[in-house]
Amino acid sequence: MSQQGEKPAAHEDDWWRKLYDGTAPDTGPSGAADSLDDRFDSASDAVGDPEAGRADHPVTVVPLPDPRLPEAGPAPGPPPARPVVPPVGAPAPPSAAASPSAPASPSAPAPTPGTGRPPAAQPPRPPRTVPVGRAPWEPPAAPPRPQTFAVRPPPAPPVPPEPPEPPAVAVPPVPEPVHTPGPPERPAVGHLGDRPPTYDAEPAALPGSGPDDLDGLVPDTVLDGARYGTYTLRAASVRGDSARFRGEPRRDALLTARFGTGDAALVLVAVAGGTRGEEQAHLAATDACRWIGGAVARSHARLSDDIRAGRRGDLKSGLHRLTDRTYGRLRARAAELGLDPSAYSTGLRCLLLSSDPSCRTRVFFGIGPGGLFRLRDGAWQDLEPVLPATGGAANEESPGGDRLTMDLQITTPSPSYAEGPPPPPAEPFRFRASVARPGDTLLLCGNGLAEPLRGEPGLAGELARRWGAGGPPGLPAYLADIQLRIKGYADDRTCAAVWEA
Repeated sequence: MSQQGEKPAAHEDDWWRKLYDGTAPDTGPSGAADSLDDRFDSASDAVGDPEAGRADHPVTVVPLPDPRLPEAGPAPGPPPARPVVPPVGAPAPPSAAASPSAPASPSAPAPTPGTGRPPAAQPPRPPRTVPVGRAPWEPPAAPPRPQTFAVRPPPAPPVPPEPPEPPAVAVPPVPEPVHTPGPPERPAVGHLGDRPPTYDAEPAALPGSGPDDLDGLVPDTVLDGARYGTYTLRAASVRGDSARFRGEPRRDALLTARFGTGDAALVLVAVAGGTRGEEQAHLAATDACRWIGGAVARSHARLSDDIRAGRRGDLKSGLHRLTDRTYGRLRARAAELGLDPSAYSTGLRCLLLSSDPSCRTRVFFGIGPGGLFRLRDGAWQDLEPVLPATGGAANEESPGGDRLTMDLQITTPSPSYAEGPPPPPAEPFRFRASVARPGDTLLLCGNGLAEPLRGEPGLAGELARRWGAGGPPGLPAYLADIQLRIKGYADDRTCAAVWEA
């Protein structure tokens, strides 16, 4: 049996026995080269060097697989012929290049030298593919495992250290708000009475003026207020509906002033009402307030002492003289303008209030029409007594027990703070000093508000409801209160109210 496993023919066995028979004589040394270099050249010729250019050895290119891929089997189809390497010393087989006319027959091998018989046919072996970098006898290496890399996240920014907590501070508990009972909700009253007033409630026209009488312009509304000692003051003067509609100036004037400091300070409120129908009536009212204010300012220290000490006689004689002096200046001004004294005249009513908390004496004085009212225990009291027909002084008690004094004509000498001899008064002088009680509201007003208060019980009742509880109103609320409209009363409204704590 051959090395390949097939059973040889009979003649082939004879050939092999003759070749390797030990009894056969030795052929002797061969003439073929058998050195190391010769064997290397023979092997090189067998594998076929492409650069050698030899035509006697066929060149077979064996494809090598990619070592990065798993080892694959041979490609389908007939395998390529394996080059036969002749033994050392044997002549090289003829090639196709040497014998172009000889047919290429892989089944007809060249005869063996010395026998003249061709060797036994051997089946071709499949080519072995050896990966680069590995010997044929080494087992194939396992496919490379994919390398894994641990991706380290970028370092986080450094966190700043937390600031130390501030030391705990004891916070006092917040007291709950104290809810004091307020006044009842005030309804929106457009007017009082059965019929609405004739004119609109808002101004319609401005008074006319020229280049020489700009100093005589007066605003439509004046609003003021203060708080001293135990009382709160609210004062306002508003142009009447008739004057607003006709574009006439406000004839009433209002002055609020403080003289001195501390407990000796004295507050003066002056309300003047010009004569209706006179062109210069608003100027006369303004002059009267300014001049009586100047006279009180020059004597405020003595007046303040008399009020706190309760010297009523000195007060009434001195204030009478100051008032007469003011009216004397009005007559002089009328003469300068070439007017009749009655054309440049006005009614004047004033209040003097001490800033001393321990003094509750309120002094009223003045000349002309108007009103003085007091709201006590929810009811209005008219503190303006009817003047007697004869002159002299009359003393009487008020409904609350206060001593009231009315001086119609003063003949006693005036104190040192009066200025010069007074002229005879044009109208009776009114004076009253009374002690206020906690919760009282004293109202001094001109004739524009005094008339509806006396003639319309609805207006007096509405103001008593609004002002009787909850303390004094704010300035806007006070202004809205005194503008409650009554049909038939369209004059200016000027008044000052004092709320006692």
